[in-house]
Order: sequence, then C-alpha cells, then structure tokens
Amino acid sequence: PEAGDMDKLKKVLNGDDSVEDGGALSEGVCFLWIPKRGLILFAVFYSIGNIASIGSTLFLMGPVKQIKKMFEPTRLAATIVMLVCLVCTLCSAFWWKKAALALIFCVLQFFAMAWYSISYIPFARDAVIKCFTTCLA
Repeated sequence: PEAGDMDKLKKVLNGDDSVEDGGALSEGVCFLWIPKRGLILFAVFYSIGNIASIGSTLFLMGPVKQIKKMFEPTRLAATIVMLVCLVCTLCSAFWWKKAALALIFCVLQFFAMAWYSISYIPFARDAVIKCFTTCLA
C-alpha cells in the first residue's frame, strides 16, 4: 500500500475520517433542510442505511445463518421491534405522507436498531439495563 492509503486507514481507525469527508450523518442531516420533502427523504435514506447495515452482515454469516440468528429466542423481540419500526418509517414516508411520524419512527428505529445490535454482544443488554437502572435510581 502507498503512504496515502496507510494515512487514510490510520484516520479511519482513529475515527478522524469524518473531519475530512464530512461524515455520513452530516450528509443525511442535510436532507432535513429541504423544504416539504426533507423529513421524508431523511427517513427513507435512514431506513435504507439500516437495511444496508443488516444486509452487510449477510456477507459475514450468510443469509440462512443470519435469518436464524435474527429470530433466535434471545433476540426475537428486538428483531421484531426493529423490523416493525423500519417498515413503519417507510409506510409513514411513502403511504401515509406524514413527515413528523416518519421522524418519530426514525428515532424509534435508532433505539430498536441499537438494542438489536447489542443483542449480539454477550451480556451487553444486561449491562445497559443495569447502567440505566443505576442512573435512574
């Protein structure tokens, strides 16, 4: 690899890549400023990003193993909530044409996707629950 490639890799591994390229989040937030359609565009592209995120693990595990793992009893509820939030976001954007509802479903989708993602880390959900109960007690 060339020196420039190694510098780029080093920036990505250190988390400094977003300073140079702008980052995907800031590019997605730009949709919010488009009149009338901004919230809908944001919701749609946010959902597409989450679909791509789930789809990317298909290459790591394979589709059959991915589906089996998604619907294991330990993460069944997280999977169903995540998929329902994803579908409701797209329905509110395309069929119901309710931008505010789409944004609410994006927020729910974020939390559902986070809960689903940490279900793959052993004892992570227990740690998150303990952290929140400690903070709220």
